[in-house]
Amino acid sequence: MQMEDRLEGGVLVVKPLEQALDAYAASPFRERMAEFVQQGHRNIALDLSAVNFLDSTGLGAIVSSLKRLEGNGVLVICGAGEMVTDVFRLTRMDRVFAIVPSVEEAVALVNQRIARAA
Repeated sequence: MQMEDRLEGGVLVVKPLEQALDAYAASPFRERMAEFVQQGHRNIALDLSAVNFLDSTGLGAIVSSLKRLEGNGVLVICGAGEMVTDVFRLTRMDRVFAIVPSVEEAVALVNQRIARAA
């Protein structure tokens, strides 16, 4: 799976470049996210702006990424289109993940949550 990653304001911004986060892409996505966490990245903005299809396997991979943080970090979803946001809403995962429109808002929210936890 093709992914871009960059640090922005102390937050790792991860952007999958595939249009679908499905059964085919979920395993490589999960592995790459695990690598980021193992490297010490605990504050992540997941930019889903390029993803226009998300199935239960892809959603499971995102949930797995959150679980890897073991409550010691923040994962915020940003840039999700209507179809992807609907999947979060229908599965009630919008109650688990903060979902914001832009990367800038995600970085600000992650930093706000870090400050609150300190």
